[in-house]
Amino acid sequence: MALTQEKQLEMLRIMQTIRRFEERASDDYRAGDIYGVVHCYIGEEAVATGVCAALNPDDQIISTHRGHGHCIAKGADLKRMMAELYGRETGYCKGKGGSMHIADFSIGMLGANGIVAGGIPIVTGAGLAAQLEGKGRVAVSFFGDGASNAGPFHESINIAAAWKLPMIYVCENNLYAASTPAASTLAHRDVAARAAGYDIPGVVVDGNDVMAVYGATQEAVARARKGEGPSLIECKTYRWRGHTERVGGADPRPQREIRAWQERDPIERFVAGLMDQGCLTQEAWQEMDEEILAEIEESVQFSKESPFPDLEAAVEDVFAE
Repeated sequence: MALTQEKQLEMLRIMQTIRRFEERASDDYRAGDIYGVVHCYIGEEAVATGVCAALNPDDQIISTHRGHGHCIAKGADLKRMMAELYGRETGYCKGKGGSMHIADFSIGMLGANGIVAGGIPIVTGAGLAAQLEGKGRVAVSFFGDGASNAGPFHESINIAAAWKLPMIYVCENNLYAASTPAASTLAHRDVAARAAGYDIPGVVVDGNDVMAVYGATQEAVARARKGEGPSLIECKTYRWRGHTERVGGADPRPQREIRAWQERDPIERFVAGLMDQGCLTQEAWQEMDEEILAEIEESVQFSKESPFPDLEAAVEDVFAE
């Protein structure tokens, strides 16, 4: 597909920003500077980037417990994100939500959700709202292979298909639900095959190919905007890290499997393609990476210099006015 050089370089910058943000979040968590739990998105950057590149600013998404990549791809502020991880009052949730609950309605990010499949019905409601408003907006649900076995997945897709809601359901199949292999819980190897039961399109794409993800999303978005209803996109990908960044946490996955997927690095793959096209040089790539690292460092310094919320703030923002 024809994309401008500027658009492709923007997508690369987003992917590398996600990678560098997650690497720093992992390091700082292990150093004791970040509290709670961190679930890294390293290895899956092409999915969030490819999907969000096909969306408009007012389109809405919802995320999962592994949500930093989705936030960044939708345009979230790095400083406010990092401050939230650091538990500071300048964070997106005033330091009270942590890694798994970042939201920014102004960019269409309806939130991340620590409950497996918990976000799917919420964003399906956003799809209904978009249909009622009639302004052509679409809504996207990101979820994992584990969530595809939960009731809210089936209930939401069923009603979205019956009412032809402008929804795109994106399954990030990284082959494991926490430590449980997807192969042991899926009767069919492809989550996308379940789309047939709801009479909607279901496609499987290489989740480590950002252009493939972008192309599939573009088609689904066009269909949704025309009032033809939802689509299910399954992105086959892999997370390089364990389920969480907990120190000493066991990772039951075979090392050979991990190395094999690391050799299919979505960022290196995209960089190689851009260089082959003459869109990127090694010098420009290094300069981009240095700029991104500087931005990440600024977000960390901003977080460290920000205050923790007051104890009294624990009972604020609990109920709506």
